[in-house]
Formats: sequence, C-alpha cells, structure tokens
Amino acid sequence: MTRSDVLYAPSRAVRISPSVPVSVPVDAHVSGSRRRLPPSSQRRRRPPAPAAGAIVQVALLALLAATTGLGPAGLLAGLAYAVGLGATLTVAMRHRGVRALGPADHVTLARATLTGCVTAIVANAFWTPAASTVLLVPVAAVALALDAVDGHVARRTGTASPLGARFDMEVDAFLILVLSVFVAGSLGAWVLAIGAMRYGFAAASRPLAWLAAPLPPSMARKTIAALQGIALTVAAAGVLPRPAAAAVVGLALAALAWSFGRDVHWLARAHGRDRALMAARGLA
Repeated sequence: MTRSDVLYAPSRAVRISPSVPVSVPVDAHVSGSRRRLPPSSQRRRRPPAPAAGAIVQVALLALLAATTGLGPAGLLAGLAYAVGLGATLTVAMRHRGVRALGPADHVTLARATLTGCVTAIVANAFWTPAASTVLLVPVAAVALALDAVDGHVARRTGTASPLGARFDMEVDAFLILVLSVFVAGSLGAWVLAIGAMRYGFAAASRPLAWLAAPLPPSMARKTIAALQGIALTVAAAGVLPRPAAAAVVGLALAALAWSFGRDVHWLARAHGRDRALMAARGLA
C-alpha cells in the first residue's frame, strides 16, 4: 500500500530567531490545557484494526446467537476464528512495518468478519443438523460482493500494497474453504478439492520454491477464482436440484483445476529457463 510519508512525518519545526524576543501570553498555560488534540493523538486512542475487527466479530456472533439460535459449536468456531484473524493480522502488520490499515484493507477486514460469521454458521450446522442456516447464503453473498469493492477502493485511492493483496487472497481462500465444507455435506467430499486446492498449492511451494515465483496478471485466473464462490453459494442456497448443483460445482472445480494447472506449467517453464540461464552463465 503506497502511503504518503507525510502521514507519519513529525510536525514541521518552526525556527525562531534568538534575536527576536518572543512574548508568551499570561494565560497560555491555562488556554493550552483546553486546546484541541491533534488528529494523530486522537487516532492513537482508537483500538487497532485487528482488535476492532475482533470486537465487531464478537458482536455479530452475539447477534447470530440471539436471532438464529447459534449454538456453542458455532460460537466457539467464530471466537476461534476471531482470535486467529486478529493475531495473524497483527503479526503480519508488524512484520511488514505497517502501522495502520488503509481504506481498501478495512473493506477486506469487513469481508473477513463476515467470513467469520459464515464459519460459525457452518460449524453450528454440522454440530446441530437442525440448526438454521438461513443467513448463510446472504452473508456469504455480501462477503463475495465486497471482494470487488476492496480492489476498486485500492486502485481508486492508490493504496494497493503487498499486505493488502495477501490479506485479500487469504480471506478469499478461507471463505471458499468454508463454503466447500458446507456444500460437501450435500454433494460429497469431492467438493472439498475446491477449498483445498489453494492450500495444497501453498504447501507444495515450500519444498518447491519455484512455485512461489510471481505469476503474470491473468483475467482468466481472477474470473475463475470469483466463480468458485458464486458456484458454491448457489449450491449452498439449495435452489437447484442436486444433479444441477453438482454439475455447476463440478464445472467450477474443473475450471479451477485448469487454472492451477496452467499456472504450474508456466512456473515450471520459467524455472527451467532460469536454470538453463544459470547453467549457461556457469559454463561461460
């Protein structure tokens, strides 16, 4: 996220020539105690974004418990998610030296909070099959819709950053994982491949470092990733017959597998070119 250095720069010093006498009003000390605090001091009194997100998450869980009968399993899952999100985001901000989230990051944080609600509803549904899941689809739909908002805000305000991009990607991946777990309950365990594919790719990049190389931008990749959430949400809504829902989710899975396969192929070729270039330089 490109931030102006002015936001964190110290106040500009005012030089006063020692040859010019400076008079201080008698009531300066009295009136100074009533001066308005600068905006930076007021901002320091606000809770950090991860803590604020956790507070909102707890409030939303309490609302779900009061309106939909969210049980202990859902509450525990939601609370565990809130703690994990707050801790992970705090560590990531400190690691990257980010003192505050930008406008787009706050939209992503709102999406992450909604994802926590989806997590709680899904956990509650598995623990208590008769529990209400009426809010699952609306909440997931809003979280998916906001995925287009944070990117637009980042581009519009010039606040795109590596932290924001990673935060957005992790929220997307976890929401897809949770939705795939819910849909797998009705369509079968094969649906879990949609949610697990990104995490499997990340795990494979640990021993195979070339898989972690940056990829060129791709509209097809973005479109296919967005379609996963739409397909899973439609299947979760139960508006389609089971064969039709299975077909929609199956097509989404096939497209995702093609997208990952294409990226792996591109990375493998790039890795091969790099190795050939290094070998040629070594021979030279």
